[in-house]
Amino acid sequence: MSADHSHESCCAPARAVGAEPGPRRPLLPVIQDGAPTVRHRIAQAELAGGTFRMGDASGDENAGDGETPIHQVCLSAYSIDATSVTNADFAAFVDDTGYVTDAERYGFSAVFHLAARCDPADVMSTANGTPWWLGVRGADWRRPAGPKSNLDGLADHPVVHVSWNDALAYCSWAGRRLPTEAEWEFASRGGLDGARYPWGDVLLDEDGGWRCNIWQGEFPTSNTTEDGFLTTAPVRSYQPNGFGLWQTVGNVWEWCSDWFNPRTYELAARRDVETDPAGPRIGLARVMRGGSYLCHDSYCNRYRNSARTSNTPESSSGNLGSRTVAAS
Repeated sequence: MSADHSHESCCAPARAVGAEPGPRRPLLPVIQDGAPTVRHRIAQAELAGGTFRMGDASGDENAGDGETPIHQVCLSAYSIDATSVTNADFAAFVDDTGYVTDAERYGFSAVFHLAARCDPADVMSTANGTPWWLGVRGADWRRPAGPKSNLDGLADHPVVHVSWNDALAYCSWAGRRLPTEAEWEFASRGGLDGARYPWGDVLLDEDGGWRCNIWQGEFPTSNTTEDGFLTTAPVRSYQPNGFGLWQTVGNVWEWCSDWFNPRTYELAARRDVETDPAGPRIGLARVMRGGSYLCHDSYCNRYRNSARTSNTPESSSGNLGSRTVAAS
């Protein structure tokens, strides 16, 4: 693995400062007429919880991310989405509430340069040091590649251009919550102690085939699309892990509830066992997990169970989505 694994390489760039966004629309209550409304229809993996070793056991950790030391974590039972939230799922939420996402309110979002479908005038900016990220006017969850794109044929793909605030709003409507990063990692491991990936330690399968949707080729100029995908893949592509979860690594980053701190594990290791940790009480950025279709080990090897990074709660991009949990 290359030692050059900077945050900006394949993660979403932080949102540029611009005009103040418009007001949010209120959400409908989760309870109507005294009874819960079934809104969230994603298949669930029911996890009994238990104790596991959290953190990087393979020596792949990225400097500054705080993937070590390994520490013991005990989790209560919970259910977690078998897949990322899809465009169809998010559309049902928006249709029901009229919710306006952060990308729509700001008027732009981050799109990878090879995927952009827009006029040159719609490119508002590039991210400092990462020119492959374009700030595209009119890019949002409905138009993931820019104003000349749409969701035709993408109903079963993960919703993208979803900020942490947006993901939380979806959870409020659905009667769900975002996973803690401990819950996310336990679920991603699928019962494999210390494994690098949800299926084990080897990236490719026995025939040299891809097990997840990440970058193939020379990043960021040439993607050979050996797996058939330049950007997102349908959420039930490849194979599920031992707990029945699909694509916890690759495809899209997924928001967690925790504030990010690179010293979180250092502090946790001082205790014998952490029980249902919720992360720091304060922070500037929220945890993101799982990597995305832009990850490549020459720049970003965060398509691993233990990999962690972060972004500001209002940030959005074409490789950032979510999955949800609920207590069992």
